[in-house]
Amino acid sequence: MKNTLKAPVARIIPKELEIHNDLRTDNYFWLNQREDQNVLDYLEEENAYYEQETAHTKDFEVQLFEEMKSRIKEDDASVPYKYNGYWYIVRYEKGKDYPIYTRRKETLEADEELLFDCNKMAEGHAYFRLVGLSISPDNSMISFGMDLTGRRQYTLQIKSLITNEVFSDAIQNTTGSSTWANDNSTLFYAKKDEQTLRSNEIFKHKIGDSEDQDAVVFTENDDTFGAAVYKTKSRKYIVIACYSTLTNEFHLINADSPDDNFKIFQRRIRGLEYSISHFEDQFYMLTNKDDATNFKLMKTSETKTEIDNWVEVIAHRKEVLLEDIEIFKEYLVISERTNGLNQIRITRWDKTLDYYLPFDNETYTANAGTNVDFDTEILRYSYNALTTPASVIDFNMRTKEKEVKKEQEVLDPKFDKNNYVSERLWATAEDGTKIPMSVVRHKNTKLDGNTPLLQYAYGSYGSTIDPYFSTIRLSLLDRGFIYVIAHIRGSEYLGREWYESGKLLKKKNTFTDFIDCSKHLIEKGYTSKAHLYAMGGSAGGLLMGVILNQAPHLYNGIISQVPFVDVVSTMLDDTIPLTTGEYDEWGNPNDKDYYYYIKSYSPYDNVVSQDYPHLLITTGLNDSQVQYWEPAKWVAKLRTLKTNTNKLYLNTNMDAGHGGASGRFESLKEDAQEFAFLMDLEGITV
Repeated sequence: MKNTLKAPVARIIPKELEIHNDLRTDNYFWLNQREDQNVLDYLEEENAYYEQETAHTKDFEVQLFEEMKSRIKEDDASVPYKYNGYWYIVRYEKGKDYPIYTRRKETLEADEELLFDCNKMAEGHAYFRLVGLSISPDNSMISFGMDLTGRRQYTLQIKSLITNEVFSDAIQNTTGSSTWANDNSTLFYAKKDEQTLRSNEIFKHKIGDSEDQDAVVFTENDDTFGAAVYKTKSRKYIVIACYSTLTNEFHLINADSPDDNFKIFQRRIRGLEYSISHFEDQFYMLTNKDDATNFKLMKTSETKTEIDNWVEVIAHRKEVLLEDIEIFKEYLVISERTNGLNQIRITRWDKTLDYYLPFDNETYTANAGTNVDFDTEILRYSYNALTTPASVIDFNMRTKEKEVKKEQEVLDPKFDKNNYVSERLWATAEDGTKIPMSVVRHKNTKLDGNTPLLQYAYGSYGSTIDPYFSTIRLSLLDRGFIYVIAHIRGSEYLGREWYESGKLLKKKNTFTDFIDCSKHLIEKGYTSKAHLYAMGGSAGGLLMGVILNQAPHLYNGIISQVPFVDVVSTMLDDTIPLTTGEYDEWGNPNDKDYYYYIKSYSPYDNVVSQDYPHLLITTGLNDSQVQYWEPAKWVAKLRTLKTNTNKLYLNTNMDAGHGGASGRFESLKEDAQEFAFLMDLEGITV
């Protein structure tokens, strides 16, 4: 069929934006009117153009989707865990998109009790997500949050597990999470600001009361902070957590006394980060107090929680990042990171044991799993690697015996993990810093300039993308692609300092690290410019936008998912969700120094007349994290200025938000679209 649609051209309606005596003209500012029919029409035109231009790959997309789906065990179930007398299980049924939540009393042989069948709940909805399941202490009720738009504004409800009746209490615009007091009739939850979606108020709800009777027990007035509420693992305290990028503060009450006033744990001090865990008559804090960049462990009496009473338990170590702790009655489990690698350390409170779990390669991920039982000697943890499917393991901390409770099944008769090889490489950044990369490929894939390679990274907020196994990725590896995760600055892969050197006025290290990794891969003969591809989403989409402007010649194609690319305008608009809470990550452009620094890399502000690689850009109309208009404006500007005929596609999911499609199979269709885009550029059709 002959192509009939030309690439959409967005209307130019100049809007002048001035600050710090600097004038910017935004020709596509008008695209931020979500309800404007002209905006919706433009997005639909881009979608229609994308569908037309990729029509020749649709059969291949279907093939890829079915291939990815076929590897997944459709009638799967989680490893059961026991909590307060019940075994809880999440299972899936063949051909169905959504999970089914169940439980069994005392033994796994008991009758199954159905909590939620999300497949039925999702009927008639283009998007569905269930979160925040919280069981009352007497096991008779469950609270839950539902999102039907993808905008992460959850409706909180309560269901009787005796009658299966969903109560009429329906509380709008919450985070979806809630926690029960020990009286089985009081529920604490957090609500969001209607406009900015900042979680800023904690409410107390009594069963049977209407929402307008709920009492506000805490309001976070600092618009750079959010607030959440939860119960300690010991079940003794209800905790309000106030958090920003750099600072924490906690308030608490005894869970037996929900009508008491919350007591402050330690008043916030800018730059003081800490988390709290309760055990017996003590609180344990992971904290950066006293310049403990990689954090240390301290403790204090539950009656004297102010900072002057904190006592060191595990000292700060320059080369070891202390990431988390898990408290048991007789054991303390510490999650650490050394030279980029996860470590799990097990100690006894009586100090008679202290050892690490052994792991034997450099491209793995190991984390403590679901450990809700306090009085046990069993630690549940998960393990997987670039070449090894995920396992859930129960480890006896006393005898050191382990039992593999579940190993991820790859339903592909051709799959053999021995057919894949992985390694860790180190590139040298322009400032001499060594940048690690985790690499995986099929053992028969040749390393030369004709080999396609997909390089992925995120690189912000201290969020670390550990090497992990993916059945989806096999569709690339089996067709000769190499897959690389670049552990660039802005993550915490090499410790907290790795993050600090990739944010604020050092943010450009994130971008140059990625480019230097690309150059290293080319120089070492893993691929060439003609076959190198890059992919990233959200803040990783920002990364894609920057490398696109700074080194377009290095890449044949780039996939930018829900990208944060209009950084200056977004960070100047404090009505947009997340903006005020992000000042300590990106900087506040109301400050002149930050304004000019951000402007110097902001992808939308730095599009110029030059050749650009092939581009696929995705977004969701209901995205609450990165507004849809950022990629829409970016594409409109790129269409006007790019000087070659390479592909440029914008694909907007008109029903979803930041996380994309909600069903487990629907999300695979998005993966298939992206992979088909890459393989089309490589001339791979089967």
